[in-house]
Amino acid sequence: MSSSRPASARRLAGLASVALAAAGLAALPTAAHAAPDGGELVINEVYGGGGNSGAAFTHDFVELYNPTAEPIDLAGMGLNYWSATGGSGGVAALSGTVAPGDTFLVQLAAGNGNGQPLPQADLALSAPNLSGTTGRLFLLPSTSVYAGATGDAAGREDLIDMIGWGTSAATYETAPAPGTTNGTSVARAAIGADSDSNAADFATGAPTPQAARDGGPVDPEPTPTPTPTPTEPPAVIRIADVQGAGEASPLAGQTVTVEGVVTADYRTGGFNGFYVQDPAGDPADGRSDAIFAYGSNARAEIGQSVRVTGVVSEYQGLTEITPAAGGVTVLAEALGAVAPVTDWAAIDAPAEKEAHEGELIRPADAFTVTDNYDANFYGSFVLAHGEGALKTPTEHADADDTAGLDAIRAENDARRIGLDDGASTNFNSTANKGVPLPYLTPANPVRVGSAATFLQPVVLEYRYGAWAFQPTTPVTDDGSAVVSFSDTRTPNLEPQDVGGDARLATFNVLNYFPTTVEEYVAAGGTCTTYDDRAGDPVTARDCGPTGPRGAAEAEDFERQEIKIVKAITGLGASIVSLEEIENSAHFLDAEGRQKDRDFAVATLVSALNEHAGADVWEYVPSPATVPPLASEDVIRTAFIYKPVEVVPVGESRILIDEENFDNAREPLFQAFKAAGGSDEDAFLVSVNHFKSKGSGVDDGTGQGLANPDRVGQAHALVDFAAQLIAETGIEDVFLAGDFNAYGAEDPVQVIEEAGYTDVNVALNGGEATYSFDGMDGSLDHVFANTGALELVTGVDVWQINAQEQVGFEYSRHNYNATILYDESVFRASDHNPEIVGLDLPPLVVQAGEPVITSSKSAPKVGAVLTVDPGVWTEGAELTYRWLVDGEPLAWASGPELRVPGHLKGHDVSVQVTGTLDGYRPATAESEPVRIG
Repeated sequence: MSSSRPASARRLAGLASVALAAAGLAALPTAAHAAPDGGELVINEVYGGGGNSGAAFTHDFVELYNPTAEPIDLAGMGLNYWSATGGSGGVAALSGTVAPGDTFLVQLAAGNGNGQPLPQADLALSAPNLSGTTGRLFLLPSTSVYAGATGDAAGREDLIDMIGWGTSAATYETAPAPGTTNGTSVARAAIGADSDSNAADFATGAPTPQAARDGGPVDPEPTPTPTPTPTEPPAVIRIADVQGAGEASPLAGQTVTVEGVVTADYRTGGFNGFYVQDPAGDPADGRSDAIFAYGSNARAEIGQSVRVTGVVSEYQGLTEITPAAGGVTVLAEALGAVAPVTDWAAIDAPAEKEAHEGELIRPADAFTVTDNYDANFYGSFVLAHGEGALKTPTEHADADDTAGLDAIRAENDARRIGLDDGASTNFNSTANKGVPLPYLTPANPVRVGSAATFLQPVVLEYRYGAWAFQPTTPVTDDGSAVVSFSDTRTPNLEPQDVGGDARLATFNVLNYFPTTVEEYVAAGGTCTTYDDRAGDPVTARDCGPTGPRGAAEAEDFERQEIKIVKAITGLGASIVSLEEIENSAHFLDAEGRQKDRDFAVATLVSALNEHAGADVWEYVPSPATVPPLASEDVIRTAFIYKPVEVVPVGESRILIDEENFDNAREPLFQAFKAAGGSDEDAFLVSVNHFKSKGSGVDDGTGQGLANPDRVGQAHALVDFAAQLIAETGIEDVFLAGDFNAYGAEDPVQVIEEAGYTDVNVALNGGEATYSFDGMDGSLDHVFANTGALELVTGVDVWQINAQEQVGFEYSRHNYNATILYDESVFRASDHNPEIVGLDLPPLVVQAGEPVITSSKSAPKVGAVLTVDPGVWTEGAELTYRWLVDGEPLAWASGPELRVPGHLKGHDVSVQVTGTLDGYRPATAESEPVRIG
């Protein structure tokens, strides 16, 4: 049965933490203090009693954890141990790579041989020798002895992480962690959790060393409890008796003999064993009839009836038997077939899962892919039972609505189930990047929202702290024999029709930086990069706060740009508000001159026009007054538009000197009107990019970090909009962009309380623009005030990005032997674009200037007066009305008038009216002529 050891919850803890990057975390610098926002490598567990009397393990160890979305190279880093109050015990140079959301086990000094061997370590060192009770350990960006080993180290910029444990520790973060014994370690209470307080973050307990997932066999073979040599064959007991009705086996530590049918074979792939199930078990007695046989002696074929004798143990919540040599024998008489459970709804409660741990399941229910982030790391997914992905709680419930939030979380927990590949391979490690990914192929993208249909039985297993379906053998292809995934790309080849005669879109373009890492370094900058499996840089890792954040080299930028260009083109938009585009004023050109602030947006427009084969797009220039460069982020917002459809009215405006935007991008406003339209019909649009959730103050409301900042930004935005309405007289206003706030969170409520409506929610059911931690929600919004809402004809969220696996992104090109990247619109970014149809006021026919000419030398009786109407909108139908002294001449129409005698001495003029479908008519009147 499954246990509740928190330190074993590796994979799903990784799922939660690695996705932080998708919510706005910048790539982490290696030379910086441990970040409470989950942005840096951390020390996860320390054990110093190795080999001592009463030791749990033969060696000291340190377990590192990578909470980020990218691998972390340990080259150049060091572990510096100091005794609690004394001097340095030396620096151990680190090497290797820590995979995203994974642990990394560093074996240190051996003691006197007491305890069990450690699991195969990722890095085996002979020093330093840690204390079993108290000490100080520093994770450094160098291999030099740390010079600041005293006092409170919280927030220090010259180290990556540190722990002081035991009350006498002279260095610590905020306060020391508890002391240890030779049989205990100090480990983070929640994996990877870091608040910069050792006392709050760490707890003591039994050591739980965790190597990287591909670092060899995952499970250490337990030391068998000695038993007397039997004088006769051991008695066979039921597997259910071994499993028991509780979380742990009642027979743990004892040698048992069970019989059953082999249902799953994991001799390869890292699990190192097989599942055996009793076909005659009672499915209703609350005890599982299956168990995992682990170790080098656990060898059998699927379908064989076997007898297994071995020691019972609990590992990572999994009950297993470890047979000794000869402990597995094939029965001469088959036991019968195992019938898989088919009614998943009947067993999806936690207690029911426990009662069916390890059993064969053939789910006939509907399942939906809700998280695919880990697929190109470990070949695993998270599914949601039923239709639709899991929900972000604060998308639907107010932060103060405890009952509502709890209900959504409970529903998510009840629906959540993993799908693994039957192996522990880390496909992002250097050794395994040449191994093709399971499940994922260019033809099988496995998108969030895809329906999963099981074609073969799978095993219900508890491993890595979560329940998951395991195929009965490791998946090494697209898995189509095990499970099929519905095609959700085809319905999204183009956006839905939103109507209207103009369209407004908002699009986060994922760090679109024409200034590449290569160019920045050539100009004197310093960067680290994420590299592909050939060692070729692909994208920026850390170029400092004002360095580039996008493509590493020109070829990478081209891969990124073509996807963005195709996506923008496919929007069919008249106006696009852009977020996360380079603020080029931060960079120098090849001659060392500062680039124009608009260089990046101009580059994008040029690429769009080249793709279109015509000058279709223009950009809105930066206003004359912009914030000081030192206060501006390296990313900015911008507008592009199609001048044949809309044109700007006046200059754009940026909010200046607003303290609420010290850590975000200031709102940019621009008025637009239909091409050929009247200025009086203009509407205002703002593009916004609020502070991310990845760093800042945690106000405890569950709305992510920096929620108070986003609330202040929302207030400042609506105030600025009100100011511009008063100044310009333009009353119809749209607020668009990436607000980094879900639909029921405080910043959105501030905007809505100011009289704005989220058009996606009001008219489109609230389609998700973002997927984070396996849950759907919307960080991107278009809000309309009352007047603007009347213009809206329809809304669509084009689902081309958030649902896609990250392996299809330009930044993962050639990460694996399976090349997923292509030049399609899919995974052009991590945010879905939103499109709003607008029914703008009809255009006004452009009027000419009518002029009356006479067939005689002067207008006189008997002359023919002819009207030259001037230049009107092409296609306009013209009608004429003649006037005498300002009064209509009822009998006269058309462009000519023969002057009768009774008009002598009167003034004659003509009114010309132009009409055209879709346009408001226009009328122009000539100057009068006196009839002689």
